[in-house]
Amino acid sequence: MMRVVVIDDEPLARSGVAARLTGHDDVVVIGQYADAGSAFEGIVKERPDLAFVDVQMPGVSGLDLLAMLTADERPMAIMLTAYDSYAIRAFELRAIDYLLKPIDDTRFTEALDRARQAMPYRGRAVASTDMWLEEDTTLLERFAVRVGMKLVLVNVVDIDWIEADGDYAVLHVGEETHLVREPLHRLARRLDSKHFVRAHRSAIVRIDRIVEVKYLANRDALLRLRDGTPLRASRTYIGGLADALPGLARGHRR
Repeated sequence: MMRVVVIDDEPLARSGVAARLTGHDDVVVIGQYADAGSAFEGIVKERPDLAFVDVQMPGVSGLDLLAMLTADERPMAIMLTAYDSYAIRAFELRAIDYLLKPIDDTRFTEALDRARQAMPYRGRAVASTDMWLEEDTTLLERFAVRVGMKLVLVNVVDIDWIEADGDYAVLHVGEETHLVREPLHRLARRLDSKHFVRAHRSAIVRIDRIVEVKYLANRDALLRLRDGTPLRASRTYIGGLADALPGLARGHRR
């Protein structure tokens, strides 16, 4: 028996998928969710075999939801979307098919058949969210971060600085830190350069958090943030830092 969840913020869309599934004796719907937060908790707890996931949902998208799950937790997925531009990333997140809305009955059956064929191999293939064939370049407004079995939204405007941790990044938000599964160099391209500047190959800092720049003898610089945090800025990024903080940077040059 294939255990399935349906995730869509539109009630009619959810009920439509669930109704179609009732005609298949080898499928049981174990959960329906209207948002990524409740879906995340349900998937971690119930471990479904297959998820029908709406790509575009308020707050956290269906693709971001799948990316927050570990490879072991992530079910096979059939994406529901009004656009086909998400297909490449969807397949990298272990999606086995995607259905364009409004859903065609024949395509629905074909997608479910693909899930049946893939079912015996579930758990053997590991999809990597780091091997993107098509990189998302839209500017970030918020992060979905994992806190235990919950998803928490962190607004970009609340972030003080970001540091690299291997292929991950650590968001520093006041006294809190959050780990996100994306390398720093990719985040640098998705943060608004009007508000964030690269200070080091391992650090990005929000410009309005910098209150002091002290230039060092080796042409590096020492930054002090509003909360007192010291950060080293390497000479490689001094030019961009000076452009972002012309008055402050020149005022403290030695």
